[in-house]
Amino acid sequence: MNLRENNRDRVRAEIALRLRAPTIDPMRPRFRLVAVLAAAASLTAGTPALCAHAMSPSWNGKYSLVRYAVSKSGTSVAATQAEPTFSADYVFTTACASGKCVATATDGPAPKNPTLPQPSHYIWDGARWVEHFDFQWDCYMGDGVPKVWAPARSWAFYTPQADGSLRGTWHTDIAGGPCKGSVEMPVAAFAARPA
Repeated sequence: MNLRENNRDRVRAEIALRLRAPTIDPMRPRFRLVAVLAAAASLTAGTPALCAHAMSPSWNGKYSLVRYAVSKSGTSVAATQAEPTFSADYVFTTACASGKCVATATDGPAPKNPTLPQPSHYIWDGARWVEHFDFQWDCYMGDGVPKVWAPARSWAFYTPQADGSLRGTWHTDIAGGPCKGSVEMPVAAFAARPA
């Protein structure tokens, strides 16, 4: 048997197999309904990243931001200092102009560190909400001992999840002093429940 006959026989066998296999007719009414419902569900399944009607990123409403400080890591001595997980509620409002969308967090508690920028602004980078800022790290030196302040740079990102929450990381590089090094912790945002 030559190569041409072998290929012909293989094609015939494949066609015969396909003819015997059950097929789904995409034009049958019940399959059309399933396809329409699936398409509608994918458009309306809410994530805080994209508005289905506008297809532009948005992070709007009241969210509880959680910083999992108990799980922090890094090269700074601050990464090894015990700290509990903490959270606070903020109201987010997104504004888009010239292809850039910014979510601003307001109505939250004032930070204990007065050098942290307020309000927080998160820029949509196409996949997640990102904030970059410079501030002064207040290095804890022990009970009753004054803190040591040092320049620091942070970035945080929140990636929308299928369940409507956002998850990400908060990273800080401390430029000097006894806490020089990096600190990183997981973060999350959850739609706040009405009181």
